[in-house]
Amino acid sequence: MPSSTPDPTDSRLAAQYEAYPYPKRDPRDEAKRLVIGSPSHLREIDFWVFGARRPASTPLRALIAGGGTGDGTIMLATQMARAGRAGGVTYLDRSAAAMDVARGRAAARGLGNIAWEARSILDLPGSGLGPFDYIDCCGVLHHMPDPAEGLAALLSVLAPGGGLGLMVYAPHGRTGVYMLQDALRRLAPPALPPAQRLDIARRVMKHLPESAWLRANRNFSDHIDGGDAGLYDLLLNPRDRPYDIPALHALLGDAGLSVTCLIEPMRYDPAIYMPDPKLRARAADMDAVGRAALAEALAANISTHVAYCLRTVDAWTPPDAMAHDAVPIAREMPADELARNVRPDGVLPFVFDGLRVPVALPPLAVPILKLIDGKRNVGAIAAALAERGTPEAPFTRAWGETWAKLSALNRILLAPPVAPLP
Repeated sequence: MPSSTPDPTDSRLAAQYEAYPYPKRDPRDEAKRLVIGSPSHLREIDFWVFGARRPASTPLRALIAGGGTGDGTIMLATQMARAGRAGGVTYLDRSAAAMDVARGRAAARGLGNIAWEARSILDLPGSGLGPFDYIDCCGVLHHMPDPAEGLAALLSVLAPGGGLGLMVYAPHGRTGVYMLQDALRRLAPPALPPAQRLDIARRVMKHLPESAWLRANRNFSDHIDGGDAGLYDLLLNPRDRPYDIPALHALLGDAGLSVTCLIEPMRYDPAIYMPDPKLRARAADMDAVGRAALAEALAANISTHVAYCLRTVDAWTPPDAMAHDAVPIAREMPADELARNVRPDGVLPFVFDGLRVPVALPPLAVPILKLIDGKRNVGAIAAALAERGTPEAPFTRAWGETWAKLSALNRILLAPPVAPLP
């Protein structure tokens, strides 16, 4: 519902974020680190939204809808500034306390490419804001009275051909959370003042029974190291609606959206959890949503779903990573550092929220990774290896396998063209 006529639960939600801006952040920490995550990493936007086809020289107009204390805003604005990318980021949130923290972080970094809007997402239609090429809505829809209305408001300011990065809670990986939320609703009813509810939650956590499922869940740590804001948001939030994969796809489909990618794609492939070939064959007969739902249920450690989406009419076409002019780029960890993590047996150990998954790479993966710098194209990498005695056919096979696995891990992507294509 619009911020001018909130329902009682929405009023409590607004009061929560004024009292405990989320997540806990201190502008002084900007001198130490840049908080990195998904969605809204610039290289992910370039690839998973625009298919590495939108020139880097084209201004990017981004909206962070429900910006909180600023993680997505600060990350994207910093990455754009460092890369010399034109455009800017619009931060939007109705919490004055959260905006104060985000603005302090931006000031600490000297960022001048952010516009600040004190509004609700539901105020977007007719607001005069936009259109935006990219919209981030991270951790917001699952708290709204009507998530479909929230999506419609976002789409009202999305430019043609633009895309979204969304995050919603997932049920299986949050096992224990909803049990304790139920207990705290009984002990600390939502009508109580936030400070009183928080005091009760702290007392419960101090003597939480050993059998409580939350004790065994290591998929998140807000209740451990997230401060008052983290504990309140996790266990006392007045409206918290998780989505499993089928429910998420239904929500997006009803809004006319299709998923281009779930982060990380590999963790939504049930084959990595089932070495048995007969089980893999059964899973292979399922549709994409069914396979992802199976992976979610098997792994049981996915606590949030991060999805990049386009309007269904704007079908996402994967770029050709085998093309000689394609430029591979590491998402964050430099590719040569990634290469150093490959074991002598060719396995890259990877961990999905505590679940170890061995990713087998071809022998040529390490020398290929050492040549990926975000500037050399595939043709130049092939030529460099040819000078060392690697024929074209073995390179092509090795690069194809390396690309398939590392892009599915969201670790190697493709860079956008620097200038408009002729």
